[in-house]
Amino acid sequence: MNRTAGFKKKSIAVAIAAMAGINSQAFAQSEGDAALEEVVVTGIRGSLEQSMDIKRDAQGVVDAISAEDIGKFPDTNLAESLQRITGVSIDRQNGEGSRVTVRGFGPDYNVVTLNGRQMPAANLEGGTASSSRSFDFANLAAESVSGVDVFKTGRANQPTGGIGSVINVRTLRPLDQSDTVLKLSAKSMHDTSSEEGDSVTPELSGIYSGKFADDTIGVSFAGSFSERHSGQAGSETGPGWYTIPGGQWDWGSVNPGHPAFDNFENVPQEGDIYSMPRGIGFSFSETQRERTNAILTLQWAPSDEFEATLDYAYAEQDVEHQYNAMGAWFNGNPESGSFTEGTGNGSVVAPIVYVDNNPWTNNDDVTFNAGEWGTVNKNDSIGLNLVWTPREDLTLAFDYHNSSAENGAKDDRGTNNNIAGVQYNRDATIVNYGYDLPTVNFVFGDGQGFDPSQMLTSGNVFNNAYMKHDIEQARFDGTFDVDAGPVKSIDFGIGRSESTNRSAFANVQNNSWGGYGTAADYDDSLFVQKSMADALHDFGSADSSEMTPYYYASDFEGMRAAIAAIAAANGDVLSPCGTVLCASNDFSTDRTAIETQQSVYAQVNLSWDDAAMPMNLAVGLRMEDTKVDATAKVPTYESISWVGDNEFFANANGETFERREGAYLNWLPNIDFDIQVREDVVARASISKTITRPGYGDIQGGQTIAPLLRAEGGTSNLGNPDLDPFESTNFDLSAEWYYDEGSYVSLGYYSKDVDNFIGQTSYQEPTFDLAHPFNGPRYQEVVADLGAGATTQEIREELNARYGDPFTGSADAGDASAMFTVITPVNAKTAGIDGIEFAVQHMFADTGFGTQFNFTTVDGDIAYDNFNTNKGEGVENQFALLGLSDSANLVGFYDKNGIQARIAYNWRDDFLAGTFDGNGERNPVYVASYGQWDASASYDVQDNLTVFFEGINLTNETKRLYGRHENMMIGAYQTGARYNLGVSYSF
Repeated sequence: MNRTAGFKKKSIAVAIAAMAGINSQAFAQSEGDAALEEVVVTGIRGSLEQSMDIKRDAQGVVDAISAEDIGKFPDTNLAESLQRITGVSIDRQNGEGSRVTVRGFGPDYNVVTLNGRQMPAANLEGGTASSSRSFDFANLAAESVSGVDVFKTGRANQPTGGIGSVINVRTLRPLDQSDTVLKLSAKSMHDTSSEEGDSVTPELSGIYSGKFADDTIGVSFAGSFSERHSGQAGSETGPGWYTIPGGQWDWGSVNPGHPAFDNFENVPQEGDIYSMPRGIGFSFSETQRERTNAILTLQWAPSDEFEATLDYAYAEQDVEHQYNAMGAWFNGNPESGSFTEGTGNGSVVAPIVYVDNNPWTNNDDVTFNAGEWGTVNKNDSIGLNLVWTPREDLTLAFDYHNSSAENGAKDDRGTNNNIAGVQYNRDATIVNYGYDLPTVNFVFGDGQGFDPSQMLTSGNVFNNAYMKHDIEQARFDGTFDVDAGPVKSIDFGIGRSESTNRSAFANVQNNSWGGYGTAADYDDSLFVQKSMADALHDFGSADSSEMTPYYYASDFEGMRAAIAAIAAANGDVLSPCGTVLCASNDFSTDRTAIETQQSVYAQVNLSWDDAAMPMNLAVGLRMEDTKVDATAKVPTYESISWVGDNEFFANANGETFERREGAYLNWLPNIDFDIQVREDVVARASISKTITRPGYGDIQGGQTIAPLLRAEGGTSNLGNPDLDPFESTNFDLSAEWYYDEGSYVSLGYYSKDVDNFIGQTSYQEPTFDLAHPFNGPRYQEVVADLGAGATTQEIREELNARYGDPFTGSADAGDASAMFTVITPVNAKTAGIDGIEFAVQHMFADTGFGTQFNFTTVDGDIAYDNFNTNKGEGVENQFALLGLSDSANLVGFYDKNGIQARIAYNWRDDFLAGTFDGNGERNPVYVASYGQWDASASYDVQDNLTVFFEGINLTNETKRLYGRHENMMIGAYQTGARYNLGVSYSF
């Protein structure tokens, strides 16, 4: 438990060096009369002991993960390792760790740095450029990582942006290694989630590190290539839920006097809140990913006073994606069913069984969607770091890097697309929401069923998104050793960075939702019947008698070719490729946000080493000035056409550029105090201010609308680059007892009071003053002529015949302007969270066995009110803090005699993930509680030969999203287990 005075004295300077991308060895070399304690990392136990040392000797609250050996990080995915740290939870994509949440603050509230340098991110979500700043850990292979540090309290020398944490990923430095290293690894992956891909895919990696010229020159290289085939299957309420107060008439409502009122059990009463589904569907996707990583590091240290490091990092993900979906939009005509039982005093109730049926027609559609596209995500970074110690009491460092992330389409398929196959004889749809995965039964007119001979295509959408993020950053840091009384050192620094984020989007959409061609134009073989029970085998309801036993997978390329043949025969131009469907490279939306940040900081470090209870105090202040320049190219619109039963499309007539600016200045103080109560007990207290910047979608420079509208109107998004950042006042209090070698217990309390939370507000306005064809005398005239029994399709066809196909709104004809729900970000809220972190790590003497357990509680003073429908004149969307949830981890391991084995359970409670669902409805989106078992084992066959096994999500856990009530399913997905078997050899 003893630590040298030299180590304690220099720990703050070493930490500053780590955050600046500086090799900490240079600082150690400047301390001629004291040596850093050397920790030899061997296996799981060595890794945990090293991480414990970092935690104990840190300034503030820090947790860490260290590699078990060079090229052997504890997990194949960094995020999956991070989830085992107290207070850290992860988001998963395709069953793989992607982004992290720390102490209830989601990915956008955490900054990821690589060797102290802030990394850019270029994420695509749903075929569009993401507004998120968060780094996707799937981009970085774990083999090249030597450690990850999670800084939970603010520091003056840290880059800003992380209210939750700053996460620093450390890579191999050749001059830090005692010997030449050459290590090769190979493994095979079996991903059970994939139904169509290869059953086994490869991963290869290699690491070299060597020193030359009397250890003054160091060279290291780490490279890896992996291929993964994965899948995801589940159910979705894509159109969202429509929320209604009990006793009120509205779309899809059930009230006294409604024809179906007596056909429902437990009808919602006055005072209740309920929601009705707008549709239901099933989705089945396959993904093939190839990931390439490479990191090259060159070091030169001609003397103990100077060290230069030049490094280059590259990552690429080449992704192919295919999906099929089957489902239906509902008409808002409830026929029968049942609701959950209310309390009688007003409660949130939800459908158990819901039957939707259009009483006027039996020609509603069932859709068979297909999509296929590919994307390439590239990241590269080049950096230079110089450390100079001109005298014993002064260390200076300069660090520069230029890093870029780029993500976009591989070819003319774009980044997301959808061709809708369709069959027009659905009569009713029966859904049972009493299961995790709802059962669905489609009822067809005249006793028919699914019939490929009646299937054709309707509309189609090809989206093309592009995102590029560049960061150029330079900083100068220094540490001056004062050693005058309690003042031991002063840290100082200045920095400047320029972050340029560009996101662009183009949409090609054919609104032939009533059908394109005839069923005879499409070969029956384009629609393949598949078993629902086989595809959704992790859900017990999939083979229920209430579930439709089949779904139909559509052939994307076959439908694309059939549509092209029809277009050629008709002389139709469908896309920039003519008769062939494809995406456009002419971006109608093109936004660039440039953020220029200048910073200066200073911190005084004090220490009382000779006191009865040694203590340390750090007092720092950081000033950061940020300017935002946001420019956007956005489409303009001239009219709205009625293209489907309840589908209206805004017709663009060009583009325009809009520019908006913003600026903010922040003063960020920090105070960190720790005291060694006794030799094995450390107590800490920290107070700091930290900020997180708004998402890129919030600071966009222009206003856009969703081109697809409904009868009641549409949605619009408006950015605000003059938003202030989130600003959090943080308080931490903790105690740690290091009671035995490799063993400790820690208990901490934390609170964060956050100002300037960016919530979304919405209001109604006639954006662009576009005349809506549903809101005028021509529509009313046709309705009167056809009579009350006319269907929507008949009304639209008559309007097309009289006034043009498609029927288009006209202000001159008296059509009223369409109303849009404008969604815009605002600084409007203050919120606070607090919680407790508890962790225990215990080594069972020298038996080889050990265990870890931790849990974190997160409580916030702003929760979502499920009784608030967010509806009414002038009512804002309610604000709630996203991502708050308790979490826990349990790990057991064995490490002895060349055998290493570990089993781990990670759990996260329910949390709120969003406040908008489906078709822009202002409803909550909750993620249900989730727990997952993982395991790994390795055996050292020889000193330099190891075989290993990894199993992830061993019990095939599923993920579920829901709304105001658990029955209001938004998404339910299975991702399966995956297994790795491999071998590594060191030369």
